[in-house]
Amino acid sequence: MAGPSEPERGLFSLADLAPAAVIRLARRSTELFDDREAHDRPLRDRVVGTLFTGPSTRTRTAFTVGTLRLGGTPVPYGPDDLQSSAGEPLPDTGRVLGCMLDALVARTTGPLEGLRVLSRYGQLPTVNAMAADEHPTQGICDLATLLLRFGDLSGMRLLYVGEGNSTAVALAHGLSAVQGARATFVCPREHAVPEGELDRAAKRAVGTGARLEQLHDPRRLPREVDVVYTTRWGGSGADGAFQVNQAFVNRWPDAWFMHDLPARRGEEVSAAVLDGPRSLAWTQASMKLPSAMAVLEWVTNSPP
Repeated sequence: MAGPSEPERGLFSLADLAPAAVIRLARRSTELFDDREAHDRPLRDRVVGTLFTGPSTRTRTAFTVGTLRLGGTPVPYGPDDLQSSAGEPLPDTGRVLGCMLDALVARTTGPLEGLRVLSRYGQLPTVNAMAADEHPTQGICDLATLLLRFGDLSGMRLLYVGEGNSTAVALAHGLSAVQGARATFVCPREHAVPEGELDRAAKRAVGTGARLEQLHDPRRLPREVDVVYTTRWGGSGADGAFQVNQAFVNRWPDAWFMHDLPARRGEEVSAAVLDGPRSLAWTQASMKLPSAMAVLEWVTNSPP
């Protein structure tokens, strides 16, 4: 089978973007958060496929509503709706979708490379709305939430506690684009952020002065923190030693709390922290829509 003649197009990993592009997407998200009509309907007369192979509340709703608000028409696909679920090769699926759609938003439990294949063979702008490797649109949402709260990301000090999942990878790549950022990932050794991803982020951080580190002992924590971040654990179940509760966050009285949701109160986070006055979790949830709009606007207007 002949390969595609052009590279993939879209948003697959924040590591693919120049630092300035990452910050622009976050800033554009805040503009659309303040005014969701601050655009000229750039998806007018365009059709966006939304493929979600697993459950999704915030991301699926954000990209569906975002497509509509930007003037486009979403075409939803569930996990068994495409012939790829019955064995059709991804290059064939990509070619077909590329003949009919103007863009594709996809969430999959598989590797990111599958989305790159769909984009290459279909010459289709594609958005990674979460793959096993990374959740870059959550990363844009998180940076935008921080911008909204702090006004400037420079020197941001973020402590991530918990499982080194796709959200953690996106945070690593996103914060590596921020001047002088400090990101500490405290994860169990068996559920760590992949070292390859941290190494990749660290290479970019050389140019921005950012610093990333990973620790495996929840008793070894940075002295100064602006934000404490955790996520729901996967099938492994939450490790109680890594729970973010009131006693934990009280070590930094001025620090804010973030969680990408959904949350399990009493497991990775206590109800007092998630629903408390220092929680930005619900602002994050609200930011999902404008950040999805910013990403859609960008991928559909980027040159081939």
